Amino acid sequence: MSSDTSHAGSEEKLRRLQAVTDAALSQLGLEDLLDELLDRTRDLLQADTAAILLVDANGEELVATAASGLEQEVRQGVRLPVGRGFAGSVAARGEPIMIEHVDRTNVVNPILLARGVASVLGVPMLNGSQVIGVLHVGTLTPRRFTTDDVELLRLVADRASLATQARLSRLDRAAAVALQRSLLPARPRTVPGLDVAARYVPGTAVGVGGDWYDLFPLPSGHVGVAIGDVAGNGLRAAVVMGRIRSALRAYALESDEPADVLTRLDRKVQLFEPGAMATAIYAVLDPTLQSLTVSSAGHLPPLVAEPGEGTRLIPVEPDLPLGAHPGAPRHSIHTELAPGGCLFLYTDGLIERRTRPLDVGIDLLLRSLTYQPADAMCSAAMATLLSEEEATDDVAVMAVRRTDGAV
Repeated sequence: MSSDTSHAGSEEKLRRLQAVTDAALSQLGLEDLLDELLDRTRDLLQADTAAILLVDANGEELVATAASGLEQEVRQGVRLPVGRGFAGSVAARGEPIMIEHVDRTNVVNPILLARGVASVLGVPMLNGSQVIGVLHVGTLTPRRFTTDDVELLRLVADRASLATQARLSRLDRAAAVALQRSLLPARPRTVPGLDVAARYVPGTAVGVGGDWYDLFPLPSGHVGVAIGDVAGNGLRAAVVMGRIRSALRAYALESDEPADVLTRLDRKVQLFEPGAMATAIYAVLDPTLQSLTVSSAGHLPPLVAEPGEGTRLIPVEPDLPLGAHPGAPRHSIHTELAPGGCLFLYTDGLIERRTRPLDVGIDLLLRSLTYQPADAMCSAAMATLLSEEEATDDVAVMAVRRTDGAV
């Protein structure tokens, strides 16, 4: 091969690479970016079709997400089993596959056959070592794809994978924030005789998680107070959080005993949320607001501040978290809430840091909370514990104060 031919080949390869790594593509939204990548890929590879299929949440099917020349795949919501057919085999093996002669023995997607695609090349889309999708191109005339074609398609797949993960991560966070904020009332319900305030802040490192709080009057005259934290973060944790919160309310209508409510809730999590785990505290104030019954499912101890007294921990021994072990025993403790007394609940994002033990964080919280109105209690806790750095995990706090005897 002459030096001129070699030089021309190098320039052409550089042009092809630049075409799919153009910085301007980063300004596009996910749908537009994938469409543009596929259009450019068809042009560069002189292909007639190009498509991206992403692995679904269960890891069992590929879902048509973007296409050029095969738009009906997306319009018809094509789903293909991982491990079967052309694209399914690319996903299962995690390596490129070429088929020079497409027929019903090697392709299960009827749209490829109906379109008259003769030859295909597919490569996996990867997130680290995990296959998250498949990118494939096709031609209407028989074609033997080259090593350079595979290299270019791998590059496009890498770009598409990065773009997909980055944008889906942002969408996931935005959806989780919206869901969580829709489930957490901006201002807890007004209950006669109580001064109530709450705060919620998403974490900066892991994004939105499954922290939640709730307060509700019951037909019996009791008042339910709850706070919890679903393990994990993102949309999945927010969805599970919403289900747990709704289920707790339903079980609270059937029993005024916190341990009984958490036992039923744990059974529900074990059966309908396999793999999920959550901590929670559920407390019930009696109709006089003087007596407090508390049960803890692996959650951090609640605090009480009273007029003329220091802030103290409520000595509730935590049982196992929800979802940890089937049939885990649960118990409640009873304590008094003095006139003007304020119950303070919080999640671990408020006090937990890599740089200090958990008990040091609890001690800081105890020293920061002097007796004051509920909103001021929340403000003081957030200002003291989050003054030096933003929360890496999400944070929820709630203060519930008796207004009789308040000073």
